[in-house]
Amino acid sequence: MPSANHISIDSAKCVGCAECVRDCPMSHLYLENGKARAHDGACLECGHCFAVCPQGAVDMTNYNTSVCGPAVPMSEFDSNRLLEAMRSRRSVRRFTSEPVSERELDMILEAGRCCPTAKNTQNVAYTVLGSKQEAIERECVNLFRRASKLASAFSETIRNVEIGDDFFFKGAPLAIVVSSDSEIDAALASSYMELMAASLGLGAFYCGYFTACCRMSAKVRGMLALPEGHKAVTCLVVGHPAVEYKRTVPRKPLRKTVL
Repeated sequence: MPSANHISIDSAKCVGCAECVRDCPMSHLYLENGKARAHDGACLECGHCFAVCPQGAVDMTNYNTSVCGPAVPMSEFDSNRLLEAMRSRRSVRRFTSEPVSERELDMILEAGRCCPTAKNTQNVAYTVLGSKQEAIERECVNLFRRASKLASAFSETIRNVEIGDDFFFKGAPLAIVVSSDSEIDAALASSYMELMAASLGLGAFYCGYFTACCRMSAKVRGMLALPEGHKAVTCLVVGHPAVEYKRTVPRKPLRKTVL
């Protein structure tokens, strides 16, 4: 949680409508003499006051608010088409050799950065494997090959798995490790990233085997150099798909409870 108050209110612009006061989740704002004011001490820096003020009287002094534009409501997108697109999403594990562009990578990472986090900690980090991707995959392959020899005596599933040189990243040009001290925050950010990748025409899948390697191997964790206190929650593997899915697939019935 932020440790200082960085909410600045321009009294000349403020008309005392109290929209910011009503929308503040932590009761950090109040009205005094017809003007909005902020209490001393920390706030969540969630930005609700900045976003809701009709006069643009609120600023957040420890952020670059000049890059913030008009809000675009999700209702602008056709909900039925959006749902059909979400139903059509597939985990892609077959990729072409075409690289992911810097623009596409930036948009995927920005989607993750925009995801809400508990208490607005924004404590999610993104490690693009880049030039180390091949070496890291090689280390993980060697680790899994050694482990599978031991496990195969007890598990037929492991015994039948072929661990090739591209077992983890499937020849994809991009792998992003999403890390945090909060599994929920990192997982939510990853889902935003995956949807952005799909909207760019890219394919993606979550490599759970890789995060298992991170738990098993101090060497792999050292190669990633994650921020202190972070653990690898997901590994999103991204590339241009070499497969086209023609239809949606069935799912189990909805489990719904109304209390």
